[in-house]
Amino acid sequence: MNDTAIRVEHLSKMYRLGVINNGTLWKDIQTWMALKRGKEDPHSKIGEDKYSGDEDHFWALKDLNFEIKQGDRVGIIGKNGAGKSTLLKILSRVTSPTEGVVKVRGKIASLLEVGTGFHGELTGRENIYLNGAILGMKKRRIDRRLEEIIDFSGIEHHIDTPVKRYSSGMYVRLAFAVAAHLDSDILIADEVLAVGDAEFQKKALGKMQDLSTGQGRTVLFVSHNLSAVASLCNRGIVMDKGKIFYRGDAPEAIYNYTELNNTFEKSEKEISKFSSDSIRFISGRILNLEGKSITSVSIQESFHIEMKYFVGPDIQGIPVPNFHFKTSDGVYAFIVNAPGMKEVKSGVYKAVCKVPGNVFNDGIYSIGLAVTEYTRNSLNVHFFEENYLTITVIDPVFSNPYRYGYGGRIPGVLRPHLDWTLEKEDL
Repeated sequence: MNDTAIRVEHLSKMYRLGVINNGTLWKDIQTWMALKRGKEDPHSKIGEDKYSGDEDHFWALKDLNFEIKQGDRVGIIGKNGAGKSTLLKILSRVTSPTEGVVKVRGKIASLLEVGTGFHGELTGRENIYLNGAILGMKKRRIDRRLEEIIDFSGIEHHIDTPVKRYSSGMYVRLAFAVAAHLDSDILIADEVLAVGDAEFQKKALGKMQDLSTGQGRTVLFVSHNLSAVASLCNRGIVMDKGKIFYRGDAPEAIYNYTELNNTFEKSEKEISKFSSDSIRFISGRILNLEGKSITSVSIQESFHIEMKYFVGPDIQGIPVPNFHFKTSDGVYAFIVNAPGMKEVKSGVYKAVCKVPGNVFNDGIYSIGLAVTEYTRNSLNVHFFEENYLTITVIDPVFSNPYRYGYGGRIPGVLRPHLDWTLEKEDL
């Protein structure tokens, strides 16, 4: 396998819904023997697309093929039900595949669910030794790592308390500390890190970065947090309905994921209830600089907001398109009006606003779309599509030169780049 840590060949996983056998023991044995030999199930229907599924069968994974190199940090992303957790369970040998082969080079440490691998009646300290023994480590080696593990977990005051009394956050802290510090070649982390607080998530991401770059370990990371994936991973796998939709560099994987789940690609939208007869809203999109619809962007990248609207013949003033930017908790970041607007004729118009990079902080922002008619003595808001668009701004923490290695959350709604000068003065 050379430098290949994981190789997956024609991997599929099928679950039977509500049915656990073929009706007779002999048929069950025939099906089992066929699967062991890599043959077709003799009791499947002729001409049937076996991956299409039916009322009794559900294919969670469908003919996956990929390789992961040693030292890669791979982000696995996809919607709920895409097959991400099933894939990790097979790689961790929690469950077996229906078809295909998985070849793994080295020991695996897994974080699949909160509390997995812990015994509730044992203390945190005792569970550290238990997990180390499962990974094949000697007691004296665990002794050398014990204080480091406890310190990283941040729960030293509760380390001699039975873990059944731990909160879910304490579970995750200890479980990650054990998996990251004990001897393993591959670290697999499911969405469990989302249970921890923001400070520990940053700490965990930094540790996984160090394990990969400093110690050459392979990391597989499943998360719906695209900022975390962009910060940690150098490779990405996008899954959809049990299949691999895209495999490649992490930024391209995130882009393909947002394209796959883009819900704003609409040529026409039903006229809003706020629209008047004179000006009507048509559609709105977020575009990258190549003109493709997106729902996420790097903190350093520019993007466009596009809005189409119809202007009727009875306009008396000047219709001005304006966009409203809010944080995920509803705080206004700013409002922008199109400059230099003049009287317009009846017809369909497209307003495009370029938002430069290095304006927003990382986070999720909603964008409201509106057109306001200004007359000499008054103004009239013809429509306001509040929170119509959503953009996720991702900060690639470990490759952002303006962070100088700092991995924590930088406060603020905006994070603009301003002009600086630095001169050394003589005393």
